[in-house]
Amino acid sequence: MSSKVLFLFTIFVSIFSLFLPTNSDIVSDRATLLSIRSALRGRSLLWNITSPTCSWPGVICSPDKSSVLELHLPGMGLLGQIPPGLFSNLTKLNFLSLRYNALSGVIPADLFTSLHDLRNLYLQNNLFSGPIPDSIFSLTNLVRLNLAHNNFSGSIPESFNNLTSLGTLYLQGNGFSGQIPDLNLPGLVQFNVSNNQLNGSIPDKLSGQPKDAFLGTSLCGKPLDSCDGSSSSGEGKKKKLSGGAIAGIVIGCVVGLLLLLCLLFFCCRKRGKAETRSADVGAVSKQVEVEIPEERGVEGNGGKDGFLGSAIAAIGVGGGNKDKGKAEAAVNDGKSLVFFGKMAKNFNLDDLLKASAEVLGKGTFGTAYKAALESGITLVVKRLRDVTVPEKEFREKIEDVGKMNHENLVPLRAYYYSRDEKLLVYDYISMGSLSALLHGNKGAGRTPLNWETRAGIALGAAHGIAYLHAQGPSVSHGNIKSSNILLTKSYEARVSDFGLAQLVGPSSTPNRVAGYRAPEVTDPRKVSQKADVYSFGVLLLELLTGKAPTHSVMNEEGVDLPRWVQSVVREEWTAEVFDLELLRYQNVEEDMVQLLQVAVDCTAQYPDRRPSMAEVTSRVEELCRMDSGGDIIDNDAEVQTA
Repeated sequence: MSSKVLFLFTIFVSIFSLFLPTNSDIVSDRATLLSIRSALRGRSLLWNITSPTCSWPGVICSPDKSSVLELHLPGMGLLGQIPPGLFSNLTKLNFLSLRYNALSGVIPADLFTSLHDLRNLYLQNNLFSGPIPDSIFSLTNLVRLNLAHNNFSGSIPESFNNLTSLGTLYLQGNGFSGQIPDLNLPGLVQFNVSNNQLNGSIPDKLSGQPKDAFLGTSLCGKPLDSCDGSSSSGEGKKKKLSGGAIAGIVIGCVVGLLLLLCLLFFCCRKRGKAETRSADVGAVSKQVEVEIPEERGVEGNGGKDGFLGSAIAAIGVGGGNKDKGKAEAAVNDGKSLVFFGKMAKNFNLDDLLKASAEVLGKGTFGTAYKAALESGITLVVKRLRDVTVPEKEFREKIEDVGKMNHENLVPLRAYYYSRDEKLLVYDYISMGSLSALLHGNKGAGRTPLNWETRAGIALGAAHGIAYLHAQGPSVSHGNIKSSNILLTKSYEARVSDFGLAQLVGPSSTPNRVAGYRAPEVTDPRKVSQKADVYSFGVLLLELLTGKAPTHSVMNEEGVDLPRWVQSVVREEWTAEVFDLELLRYQNVEEDMVQLLQVAVDCTAQYPDRRPSMAEVTSRVEELCRMDSGGDIIDNDAEVQTA
C-alpha cells in the first residue's frame, strides 16, 4: 500500500513541476542581452557566450539564477539608437544603468512598458533627444530616475505624478522648455532641472529644493528671486531717477575718478622709492635679489634665470621686509643649512639661493620650489609659513622627521631655521603627485592608470605610512591626501609632508584635509593614527573611483566620498563606484572589490572599528601578491571589440 502512495506522490510531483517556472526565463533573458549587445555595439561587452549568463560582467541575477534582476552597463561605449521593445523580455529587471555612453535618438515610447519592477533607471550623460518616453510613466515602482545631460526637449510632463515612489528626479542639462508642472511627489528628495529652457514660477512644493536645482533657467520664485521683480528685502518697484540725481551721480563718478588717479600716482612714487632702497639690500647680500614679491612665480632678474633667493625674498628678512639693518643681521647671523645623518653635504646655502627655481605650488604648510643647482642636482625647497613653535621645539621635531628613513617616504635632506624663515630641503620626485595624475589631464592624450599601477601605488603608500606609525603610538602623518603621494618614473609611491602638522598654527590647517579628515578630528594639528587610517581609506576610494574627495558633491548625492560609496554599495551594484578607466580591464573586478572593502573598513565612522595601518598594509600586500602569483593580466593590452 505504501508503494502505491509513493508512486502516486511521484506522479503528482512530476505533474506539478510542469507548472513551475524553469530556466526558460533565463534563456529568454540571455537572448535579450545578446540582442542588446548586437544592437548597441558595446566595445566593452565582452560576454563569453560559453559562460553562464549570470557570470557576465554587469549582469546580476536572482538568487536562483532564473532571471536577470539588474543590468549595469555604464561607460561601455554603447552607440546608436535603441530599437523598440529591446528590453521587453527582461520583465524582472529592477535596476538599469546605461549612463555615460553614446546612445542617441528618440527613446521608443513603449521601451519600458513591460518593466513593471524597475526601481532604478540611470540614462544620464548620453545623447538622447526628443520627449521623455511615455512608458517611463508606467513604472510606478520607480525610486530613482536620472535623465541628466542629454538632449531631451519638450515640456516636463505632469505624468511624473504617476511615479508616486519617486525619490530622485534629475533632468538637468537638457532642452526642456515651458513651465514646471505642479508635481505632487511626497517622497521626492533629490530634484534638479538646472540648465534647461524653463520659465515661469517654481511650484510651491519644490520651493524647498536647493537654489542650484534651478540655476541656468528663466524660472522665478523661491528659492530664486521673486516673480514680481521685487528684491528679497521687499522693496517696491524701482523709481525713475530724476535729472538732478543723474547729474549728481555723474559728478560723483568724475570726482571719484580724479581721486583714484591721484592715489595711483602717489603709490607709483612710493614704489619707486622702495625699489631704490631695495638696491641697497641687494648690495648687502650677493646671493639674494629681493624684488620679487612673496609667493609669486619666479621671474627673471637682471637678464638671469629666476633664483631661489629671489623667490623667497631675502632669507631672514620675512619675505619682503626691506629694512637694510635687518637684512644685514640676517645675512650675518651665521646660520646655515643643517643636514641629516650621513647625507652628503654637496651643496650649501649659497648654492641653494643661487639655484634657478620655479614654483611647484602652494601646499598646506607653505610654497614649494623646484631648485636646480649649478652642480646639476635638483631639489625641492619648501618654505614653511605660520610656524608657531619655538626654535628649540622646532629643531627637535624636525630632527625626528630627518631620522625617518624608508623607501616609500620622501627623505628630508636638510633644513634652515631663522626667526623669519624656515626652509626644508627634499629630493625632487619627477612624476609629481598622484592627485595631478588622477585628476589633471582629462583630454585625449591622457594615459589611463591601469589596475596594477593603482594597486602598486596603494601598497607603496601603505608601507610608508605604516613605517611612520611603527615609530611610536604618538607618531602620525596628519595630512594624508593624494597631493602628498608623489610618484617616481616607475610609479612607485613616496609619501611626503609627514611630521609637519604639529609645527604650524591653526590658520594653516582648517581646510587642509577637506574630504580626507576623520569625523572625530577637531584640531587638525592633533591627528591620531586611526585618523590617518581614515584618510588613507579615502585615498584608496579616490584611487578606485577616480573622484576627488575634496569636491563638495559626489555623484550628485551631496555627501562626502566615503558615505557616497557606502550608499552605492548598499543600494546598487558595487561596480557602479569604480572609475570608468578601470572598467576597460577585464578579470580584475574581484580584486577591485577586495580593495574597496579595505577602504570601507578604513573609513568606518568610529575609530575603534578601523584596522591598524599594519593590518591594512598586510591586506593590500596579500591582494597584490595574489595578482602577481596567478596569471599575469596585461592591463595595457588593447581591449578587443566584441
